[in-house]
Amino acid sequence: QVQLVESGGGLVQTGGSLRLSCEGSGSGFSNNAMGWYRQAPGKQRELVARITSGGRPTYVESVKGRFTISRDNARNTVYLQMNSLKPEDTAVYYCYANSPFTTYWGQGTQVTVSS
Repeated sequence: QVQLVESGGGLVQTGGSLRLSCEGSGSGFSNNAMGWYRQAPGKQRELVARITSGGRPTYVESVKGRFTISRDNARNTVYLQMNSLKPEDTAVYYCYANSPFTTYWGQGTQVTVSS
């Protein structure tokens, strides 16, 4: 059974940094895109960053220059390095992994940025 397990969330002050990790169990992750969504209270879930199997990243405009997505295919792991955090980055962050037939999701990790 495929599972995605996230870690690295927490409470940080404005301007601080956090690194999220998402490790997948099972096989085939290296062949597919992975990424991160986030959902703030009362808002729709939005795509924050994604990375292709070949390592090409894309970002939502609001995090460009502050967040960096990367992956380690040998570990089935995707990372999200978040720098210069702002209160508006506060949300539950979910990692995902595409497959040919479905999308797998992690359980979510809370990121809270205090002002």
